[in-house]
Amino acid sequence: MLQEFEKTGKNALQELEQISDAGSLELFRVKYLGRKGKVTLLLSQIGKLPKEDKPKAGQLANKIKKEVTAAFEEKQASLGSLTSKKISTIDVTLPGIKPRIGKPHVITQTTAELLELFGRMGFAVAYGPEVEDEWHNFIALNIPPEHPARDPGDNFYIDDEHLLRTQTSTIQIRVMENNSPPIRVVAPGRVYRPDTVDATHMFMFHQLEALVVDEGVSMVDLKTTIDQFIHAYFGKDTQWRFRPSFFPFTEPSAEVDLKIIGKDGSESWIEVGGCGMVNPAVFEAVGIDPEKYTGWAFGFGIERLAMRKYGIYDIRLLYENDLRFLDQF
Repeated sequence: MLQEFEKTGKNALQELEQISDAGSLELFRVKYLGRKGKVTLLLSQIGKLPKEDKPKAGQLANKIKKEVTAAFEEKQASLGSLTSKKISTIDVTLPGIKPRIGKPHVITQTTAELLELFGRMGFAVAYGPEVEDEWHNFIALNIPPEHPARDPGDNFYIDDEHLLRTQTSTIQIRVMENNSPPIRVVAPGRVYRPDTVDATHMFMFHQLEALVVDEGVSMVDLKTTIDQFIHAYFGKDTQWRFRPSFFPFTEPSAEVDLKIIGKDGSESWIEVGGCGMVNPAVFEAVGIDPEKYTGWAFGFGIERLAMRKYGIYDIRLLYENDLRFLDQF
């Protein structure tokens, strides 16, 4: 067994001489000096020897361990010196490596651009909670209990009376409850609907709500504001259209479509949101006199505005966290 001890030490020192990189040195350490390494286990084998041989075996095992450990540390130091030497020989005349610096997500950038644009048009900014009650999300918006929009399968309910808001129109109600006309605000935020995910739909997305309430406000004011916004944000040649629609909280109502040019050059229309004149029933719910005041509102999908501006053809790209995509914005 003493010969086996000497053989183990000899093999360890020979292997150590052949090592030239840190990875191999770590494998050596585990093999010979680790908790279950060959050199470490020499001491555990001494108990198997006859009593008269144990002192000599202990001395030999300790000698081998010290020699291998010292050789390992010397090799470790020499490899570290080589690494430092390589680092110190960097050619400072070569172009530098550009650091990766974070920046706002394209949706955050788009939201900031929209708020800045509407700020120049005289709109204040309002915010509201993402967890809403039925009063703000449905009742005050003139959405009756039998309306399909209130179906539990079309909403993320938290309990019988609270849900994740399905539209930023809830912020309209909160603004009108706490402020008297004239009112002129935009309200950005996340909304939630259990939609099937595809190229143009997500179960969580962002909206930008706008609300104007004053005496003598008309549909002409609404159309003019949207026209000015679209041409300021997308360019004067951008084509858009109104389509008649129905929403319980506006009357008359319309949907706004933008013309999209596909990758193959084909033309199509994409809906970006709904709009209309505030329904008098909504004014009554928040204590504003519908005989004195009129107003208009719209809600645009921020993702769809970004898709139209940047030529993005699949909304899912915005949430896949692929840096090759996000670095473009």
